[in-house]
Amino acid sequence: MSEDLAGAGLRTFFRIAERWRLSDPQQVAILGLESPEQLAPLKTAKPPAISPDTLERISYVFGIFKAINTLLPVPERADGWIRAANAAPLFGGRTPLDRMTSGSVCDLLVVRQYLDSEL
Repeated sequence: MSEDLAGAGLRTFFRIAERWRLSDPQQVAILGLESPEQLAPLKTAKPPAISPDTLERISYVFGIFKAINTLLPVPERADGWIRAANAAPLFGGRTPLDRMTSGSVCDLLVVRQYLDSEL
C-alpha cells in the first residue's frame, strides 16, 4: 500500500474518531495498537507505515461509518448509535462501541456485518 493511501486512510479514521468522540484508549483498541503513545505518529503529515491488521481495522470502521450514516441519515443520530445500548443478541445490551473496542478485529467485522444486514 502506498504511504499516501495509508495517510489518507488514517486522516479519515481520525475524522471519524472525532465525530464519534473516541478517547485515545478507544482509538488504540479499535486500531489494534499497543499503547496511546503510538497514536501521535499516526496523526502526523507523514505517518509511519501501518500494518495490514491496522489497515483492515480502518476498513471496517469506514464500512461501519458508511452503514450507520446510510441507516440513520441524521448525523447526530448516526454518531450517537455507537454509544447507545443495543438489545440485539450480538451486543447483549452493551453498546456497539463496547464491542468495537474489545480488541479483536473480529468484533469490528461482526458490527460491520450486523449493519450490512440492516441495509
